[in-house]
Amino acid sequence: QVQLVESGGGSAQAGQSLTLSCAASGDTSVYYMAWFRQAPGQEREGVAASYPRGVHSFYTASVDGRFTVSRDLRQNTLLLVMENLKPEDSGMYFCAAARRFAAWSSTWSDAAAYADWGQGTQVTVST
Repeated sequence: QVQLVESGGGSAQAGQSLTLSCAASGDTSVYYMAWFRQAPGQEREGVAASYPRGVHSFYTASVDGRFTVSRDLRQNTLLLVMENLKPEDSGMYFCAAARRFAAWSSTWSDAAAYADWGQGTQVTVST
């Protein structure tokens, strides 16, 4: 189990950029890690994921081409660079990690696949 702490959220206008960071308490180089977001009254949605050692990255369609997920393996940090922000990107952003997915059928965007979660950081995008 690892502790995760997100930072970097805040307010931005549409078209601007923000960078989120997720600091892990230990070596997460072999973990699956992901960013999820949740808007009020909506389900938690997978935004982007980085597979072990950062070999593969995945994005939900609505952010593909605008967001970039990356890892600093030495600092045990997961980053999310969000560019050309839109109001619909607003929500609480959570960092998640899993040493292995909870089920063999899990995919990167399944929230139930991840065992460890941060407390979240709020992102608000205005027009």
